[in-house]
Amino acid sequence: MGDKSADAFRTIGEMAEALGVRTHILRYWEEQFPMLKPLKRAGGRRLYRPDDVALLHTINRLLYSEGYTIKGARKYLSSGLAAPAQTALPDAPTPSTNQDRPSIDFESLRAVRNRLSAALAAA
Repeated sequence: MGDKSADAFRTIGEMAEALGVRTHILRYWEEQFPMLKPLKRAGGRRLYRPDDVALLHTINRLLYSEGYTIKGARKYLSSGLAAPAQTALPDAPTPSTNQDRPSIDFESLRAVRNRLSAALAAA
């Protein structure tokens, strides 16, 4: 996220780039996750506070790394079990606070997805 300090506000473009998603995804997440409320300046320009940035990293991790649905991620976040995302090192593993959930081998799942995608493309 560049040379900004950790407590600086981020624009929607900066957050989209940091998370590897398009800006419309972040606007959609605002609709789906009521706890996500960035500041809106004149003209609707969004500014994400440090707490918003941490929440966005957590949402991104739940949806794209842990395989939650929007509904499941929303329920998980509102239950208060979510561990904050690590904004300084977004690729670092975040310890799970839910010990009852089985571990998932995401690499195996990605391999299956890629084989299915290749098979569909060949068909």
